This record gives sequence, C-alpha cells and structure tokens, in this order.
Amino acid sequence: MNKTKIDWADYTWNPVTGCYHGCKYCYARRIVRRFGRKNYELSIDKKNRILTSPKNIIGGYKGPYPWGFNSTLHKYRLDEPQKLKKPSNIFVSSMGDLFGEWVPDYWIQKVFEACQKAPWHRYMFLTKNPGRYVELAKKGLLVNETNYWYGSTATNSKMSRFIKPKGDATKYNTFISIEPILQPWDIDPYEEFESTQWVIIGAETGNRKGKAIPEKEWIMAIKKACERAGTPLFMKESLKEIMGQDFIQEFPW
Repeated sequence: MNKTKIDWADYTWNPVTGCYHGCKYCYARRIVRRFGRKNYELSIDKKNRILTSPKNIIGGYKGPYPWGFNSTLHKYRLDEPQKLKKPSNIFVSSMGDLFGEWVPDYWIQKVFEACQKAPWHRYMFLTKNPGRYVELAKKGLLVNETNYWYGSTATNSKMSRFIKPKGDATKYNTFISIEPILQPWDIDPYEEFESTQWVIIGAETGNRKGKAIPEKEWIMAIKKACERAGTPLFMKESLKEIMGQDFIQEFPW
C-alpha cells in the first residue's frame, strides 16, 4: 500500500501486477523496466505467477517484479487494506490490469474478498477490458457495493466502456477515465455521460517521443457534455496549464 500522487486517489494497492495490452505510453511498464528484475525479458508469455512473499528470490532477483510485467498475484499483499485504518480512496492494481482477459476469476475474487474485509475504504478499479465486468456480473461475481467503483479506461470514444443503462437500478458505480486523451472525443449523444457517475480526463505524461498533446477544445467539449449530463468531471493536474481558469476537479461523493 503506497501513498500516491494520483490526483483522485490516496493510495495505490497492487495485489495483482502485470499487463499485456502493450500501450506505448504505459507508465507502469516504464517503472518495471527501471526497478524490476534486470535483464528479464518483458515479453508476452501470458503465464500467471503467484508470489507468496516479498522476500522470494526468483532467479537470484529479490524485488517486487521478479517476472517483469508478466501477470503476477502478490498473495502477501492481500491483507494490506485491513492495516490501513483511515478511510481512503484506494486505486486497485495501478501496476497492471486486474480485469485483463488473462487474469483468472479466482484472483479477482481474492482481491474482492480482501476489499470486503476492509469496507471502510473506497475501492477504485480501472481496466481497458470493461467487458470483463459484464462477464463477472453475469456469473454473480462482480461485487455490488456502494464503495466499489468500476472504471473504464478509454483514450478515444470508440473504445468500450462499462456504464449503467438508463433506468438501471443496480448499485454499480461506474466511471470513465479518458486518459491519456489522444484525439477529440465523440460526445454525441450525451446519454453516455448521463449513465456514468464520474468522468476523469488527463493528458499523456512522460517524455515519450511522439507524445500526444491535447487541445483545449477537446477538453472543453467534454466539460460542456458533462455539465449538460450533470456528471462530475475531474481534470488531472496534467491539464492544468492547458485549461487555465477552466480547470476543474469535481468528485461524485
């Protein structure tokens, strides 16, 4: 459990790490390359590993990412929310995609069980594979609690999102994270923003060659759409200089 500089969260918690989406702008992969096991190939082999102790020595390496960015369940981290007594916003699995198609259902269930043992926190989940939320819901495995927030990451409006249909009475809290925004967002119709509880938007960070720089008009269009839908909008600090006096950070709670 680590304090974080992420604007909308207090802590990050990584019981599951690793991801195979292969995004060029991924900050988590950069971190693993810098601090993970040296000379370990970050190739996609899609083999799931389980780490039972932070002191495990794998191939002579002692550290948090012995298998690089490959999918790993850190069982020794499952009790960390219980140790944090102050109610907090916790971003779950910032160093991977907990709902990636390669992650076993029982890993996700283990994480949910750990969350339920510390119900005083608000848990923020985020995935580029929101169809997994739907699959889990159909199986009766998607926890339906008010302190669970299910987010969908999308860099453009053509990517799928998990939102509640209009009139849906379930308790699922959903949000959309448009980060990094890479192009203008198609905001017609507005019903999408009416069917989610929160919208987060941010620019690409880091020094990647060819980094996308968003235009203020893109953000303003989303801002107006959220205002029309009555949905809170949270702009990340990466947009502060671009937005000037139009910069806002709204929360849905």
